[in-house]
Formats: sequence, structure tokens, C-alpha cells
Amino acid sequence: MELENEREAIVRFGLKMVASGLTTGTGGNLSIIDRSSGKVAVSPSGVEYAALQPHEVVFTDMQGNVIDGDAKPSSELGFHLSLYHRRKDVQAVVHTHSPYAVTMACLGWEIPAVHYLVGFAGKKVPLAPYATFGTPELAEIVAEHIGDYNALLLANHGLVAVGSSIDTAFAIAEEIEFVARIYYQTKSIGNPIILTDEEMDTVLEKFKTYGQEKMEE
Repeated sequence: MELENEREAIVRFGLKMVASGLTTGTGGNLSIIDRSSGKVAVSPSGVEYAALQPHEVVFTDMQGNVIDGDAKPSSELGFHLSLYHRRKDVQAVVHTHSPYAVTMACLGWEIPAVHYLVGFAGKKVPLAPYATFGTPELAEIVAEHIGDYNALLLANHGLVAVGSSIDTAFAIAEEIEFVARIYYQTKSIGNPIILTDEEMDTVLEKFKTYGQEKMEE
């Protein structure tokens, strides 16, 4: 199958999204772009992740035309494409309905630097205003509000995470759900202490070298 790795990754991370509690049922969606061909692999609309097979993953071009697959692509394909057009550094998009992030979005709250791991998104997680799912209006709003951040709350809807790979985008979605939970819990008890921009500058600089360095042979 063409672009088999992308097909299998959509299936694998769809299952992980449910197993990690980042969505339920058929909620949320994922995509991966192959920049060399301009093809976008996207989860199909309304198919349960547990039943999704690699051959059912849909491929579109950058204008949203289906070029491979019999299923209908995700209803949110529009904002996936708008992100790929706006951010050339983005190679994958993960959209979740994770409960704590959605709670913040339904309150109309951004997620501030209550914990340094918000740095996976940036100095905060911004909030985009509400628009009906699957509409061109929502696609425009997402592209407009993502800025240089790697995660964005959609008011009364969910979370969008972007990354240089599907692994990275998914990790960002997981970490931001953790930070959203911490923010919810601290707000329930009192007034959390928010890290300053200067402190977050330090965190973001350290994140540039976070992880395993390649060992010389």
C-alpha cells in the first residue's frame, strides 16, 4: 500500500488516543502530511478507532480532494489543512476531546504556565473562539489563533496539538491534558502560582536539548 507507514500510524495513534482517555467513541481525529507529495493521511469520519483498518485511512490533497480511500475523511479535515498551509513546520495534527482540556475550553479559559510542562505548547495554551465543528469558519479560526504555539484550545469543543511528527503531536496532547488537570485541581482548591514569562523562557530553552542525545559510534 502507498504510504503504508502513515496509514499504520493513524490507526496506532487512534487506538492510543482512546486508551489514554484523550477521547471517547469516534471523537477527535488525526492526520499526517507527506510534504514531498502533498498528500495528507487523515482518519475517516465516524469510524471507531478500535475497528479502523489501515486501508480505511483516507488520503487527500492539500485542497481537501480525496485521492485515495472509499471512506469520507474526518469532518475536521478543513482545520487540519489550514494548519498545514499556515505552519510549514507541522507534519502531524492530533485533535482530542480530552476531558480536562475540554473543561478549560468550556470555561473559556486559556491554560497558563501553572506547570512548566505547558512548555510543550509554548508559554501557555491559547483559546480560539467557538465555531461550529467541520465548518470553514472553524478552519480559519484555528489557523488564525495557533500562532507559534503547538497546542490550541477550541472553545466549547476540544484541543488541537501539532508537531513535527505524529509521535510529537500526540505527546503534546497528552502533556497538555495533564497540565489542564493540574490547573483544574489547583483552581478548585485556591489560586495557583503561575510561572513568569522569564521562567518559561528558561524552560523553553532547556526543552531544545531535552531527550536522548545521539551517541557517537
